[in-house]
Amino acid sequence: MPVRNIVKIDEDKCNGCGECMTACAEGAIEIIDGKAKLVSEIYCDGLGACLGHCPQDAITIEQRQSEDFDEKATEEHLAKMAQPAAKSSDEPCGCPGMMARDMKPTSSEGKTGSVQSQLQQWPVQLHLLSPAASYFKGADLLLTADCVPFAMGDFHERLLKGNRIAIGCPKLDDSSVYIDKMAEIIKINDLASLTVVHMEVPCCSGLAYIAKEAIANSGVDIAFEDITIGLNGDITNTETISA
Repeated sequence: MPVRNIVKIDEDKCNGCGECMTACAEGAIEIIDGKAKLVSEIYCDGLGACLGHCPQDAITIEQRQSEDFDEKATEEHLAKMAQPAAKSSDEPCGCPGMMARDMKPTSSEGKTGSVQSQLQQWPVQLHLLSPAASYFKGADLLLTADCVPFAMGDFHERLLKGNRIAIGCPKLDDSSVYIDKMAEIIKINDLASLTVVHMEVPCCSGLAYIAKEAIANSGVDIAFEDITIGLNGDITNTETISA
């Protein structure tokens, strides 16, 4: 195999924000298990367009033995990525829908019986969010457990409206990754406010712990509003917590 330039990703530094993936025009990088990975050497042209988009400095270019860049195979790979994924597929998703988007709430004007969405950004899952996304600057941020919008029928109008959002599960997901990601968001964005919303079940209150630890690690002095949602969708408790 020839020696050529190829992308190297330091997974210890990577926080899974996905900025490199959206910057890679060849689709050579995917987020797998919360980390950026080079899915195939033949898709990487070694030019390093992704380097300047990584907020963690986790990507470098190294010279080593590698398969040659295959332009035809890359074109086929991109075409496959653009197709809807089969429902039965167990393959990791290099979904183009992870591209960061700043949006306006959709209008329900002229529609019968529809409810207006208040979502203002994409993506929303904390693993996939980039701390450097422009929509976080000076934002009112809602950190919510992913069960909350299902339990709370008026979630969009009552809590999401006017806010940016990050969702996650403190029981099933890696809290340390969430703490690091939230700490970076808080550190660099001068948030106007932070609100944490979780269900009343004990395991879900871990989201408040994640917020406390993230604030402590960020070095920013900010309090947050902690909101508890009952299983019937009602707000059962609201308190202000100083981290």
